[in-house]
Amino acid sequence: MNTHSMRAAIVTAALAGSLAACGGQSGTFETEDGESGEYRIDGATGETSISVETEDGTATVRGGADVPVQLPDGFSIYPGAEVVTNIVFDQGANGGSMVTLQSDDSPQEIADFYRKQAEAAGIEIQINAQINGGAMVGGESADGMTFSVNATPDGDGTTAQLAVGRDDS
Repeated sequence: MNTHSMRAAIVTAALAGSLAACGGQSGTFETEDGESGEYRIDGATGETSISVETEDGTATVRGGADVPVQLPDGFSIYPGAEVVTNIVFDQGANGGSMVTLQSDDSPQEIADFYRKQAEAAGIEIQINAQINGGAMVGGESADGMTFSVNATPDGDGTTAQLAVGRDDS
């Protein structure tokens, strides 16, 4: 699945997730690239699942609060953090996760935790910024793994979004 199609599938998952409160739904769609797909929304859990048939094979996306977190070796959920939602995408050798977390710790503590994990996984850090009390770290490995974490203050704690994946296309 090319980057444009993956973005379309993720946007569809997010839009479909917003409809979950209306009950379970399913249907089909077509991307701007002419690829066809199916989606399903579980009315009870709010989980959204999408599959798209591409010239490179079937790509799947699952999103929701109860979707199991699948991080690459060397990455883990921040200690004591609550997983708010998780989106997992997969297409053979390509795929990844985008996890939204909440923690009582500071944005910088969370960013430092993930920066250390990324460096240990062979990722070259290309972004390391502090903005308006938040912290952002991102980079890529020589073998195509990408990583970013964006942690922002949220009341008494921090909301962080972690994205780790691989796209060899």
